[in-house]
Amino acid sequence: MRSLSRRALLTVAALAVSAAVVPQTAVAAPAVAAPTSPRVYEKAGPHKAVKAPGGPAHTLYYPADGTGHPVLIWGNGTNATVDQYEQLFTHLASWGYVVAAANTGQSGSGEEMLAGARYLIAENSRPGSVFHGRIATGKIAAAGHSQGGGGAIAAGADPLVKTTLPIMPGPQGNVNKLHGPAFFVSGQADVVVPAFYVRSRFLACDQVPAVYGQLKGATHFLQGETRDRVIGAITAWLQYHLAGDQNAGSVFYGTVSGLDQDDEGWSATERNEMAA
Repeated sequence: MRSLSRRALLTVAALAVSAAVVPQTAVAAPAVAAPTSPRVYEKAGPHKAVKAPGGPAHTLYYPADGTGHPVLIWGNGTNATVDQYEQLFTHLASWGYVVAAANTGQSGSGEEMLAGARYLIAENSRPGSVFHGRIATGKIAAAGHSQGGGGAIAAGADPLVKTTLPIMPGPQGNVNKLHGPAFFVSGQADVVVPAFYVRSRFLACDQVPAVYGQLKGATHFLQGETRDRVIGAITAWLQYHLAGDQNAGSVFYGTVSGLDQDDEGWSATERNEMAA
């Protein structure tokens, strides 16, 4: 092989030196999307909400239009009525959910709530029903407040229920029987079901992804703006776990979630290892 000439060698050397001293163009790191704020989900959805009886045992709230609606079964607090939670139910109906709220203030067994799910599943198959072909029977969540929160945990052991939202829950149900993701909510100023008790139930729930949120300044009765905060968070949870809204997922999950960043609304947040 013919050797390089002296001139060629000098040229190669010069190019090498030039490449070493000329700064290289920096490659920008990929942008990381900011987590979604739970407050986004406090706004009403696009559907008109309808209220109707669901037999003698339930009150239903549902979207006036559309099909494939996920379901939320609900349990009231001790001696509470459905009307006391109507703001939440009409809000969820506007987002496309069918809510079956048990007409009782004693829903701790979870059976009253599950009866609502079974009623809607049957109506989905019944020709002539307003719900005929409109229910996503595989997308059912259980939620409730106080005793109803304990009832939601009890109902969440049933295979019908895909995710559970205990709001300031009582002692009913076994968190280790839940088989889907769970979102536990406490109130910072709750003296009826103290925050430390709700957190203890969250900590015991280690077999499924679980998230804990403590509402800043909230009493057991969700006064003022604390009610709006929990409504937005419940909606975001359902949007992610039942409707596949990926933006809603960042409200709860990620290195820093939207819930973590909402210091004005949430005084403490936590995720277990399965939700990290």
